[in-house]
Amino acid sequence: MERIELYDIDLKNLRETSAVYNYRVGDEFFKLIEATGIEKGDLEVSVTVKKGIGAFKLNFHIQGFVIGICDRCLDEVEVDVDTDNVLNVKFGEEFSDDEEIVVVPEAEGKINVAWYIYEFAYLSLPYRIVHEEGECNEQMQEKLNDFMRYEGDNEANAEEAEDDEAGGADEIDPRWNALKKILNNN
Repeated sequence: MERIELYDIDLKNLRETSAVYNYRVGDEFFKLIEATGIEKGDLEVSVTVKKGIGAFKLNFHIQGFVIGICDRCLDEVEVDVDTDNVLNVKFGEEFSDDEEIVVVPEAEGKINVAWYIYEFAYLSLPYRIVHEEGECNEQMQEKLNDFMRYEGDNEANAEEAEDDEAGGADEIDPRWNALKKILNNN
């Protein structure tokens, strides 16, 4: 079982000007974090710590995949992750985490990077997660198509019904059929 302490980096006792920490995070890691955005995955994480004057620069390189939920069919989908991020850290009186710099209590001298690994992986995900074309759950796609309404559908259906009743069902221009196919693919 994973422990959160495995992701502690002791900045206070860092002897070299630069150090590299490597982690492999998987499903256990995401359970440990207890966040709802990512629950499964396999990531290789490299954290390079560079010691400066009064500050530290942590360079994160995260590569692998996570399992997300398809926005179209709600099935799981594998999403590639390849991201580089920087975290600036300095010592201070008490812990503070703002947008530009993280302040770590000097008495403690450690930073736990588990949440930052999760956060950087999550932020690298696309805004919209969907399967590749044709890989979505077919049953769900059929259900969605049954409920899809397009602007003007009610008016067009009413006109078609009137034409059918009058016996003059005219042929639809094939260009409209091609456009409907494009709408149905989204």
